[in-house]
Amino acid sequence: MENKVLEVLVNAGKPLRPGDIAKELGVDSKEVSKAIAELKKEGKVMSPKRCYYAPAE
Repeated sequence: MENKVLEVLVNAGKPLRPGDIAKELGVDSKEVSKAIAELKKEGKVMSPKRCYYAPAE
């Protein structure tokens, strides 16, 4: 799931909300939020503004 979320963020080219990512992947937003939390811990995702996420540079 984390890889899919990261892929969507990279391809989007702009910060996205978890709901947008969930819609794109066709999954529940809770799953996406869990994946984002894990990716943040690993330093692969950052939050440029509240509730929006983008790949870390």
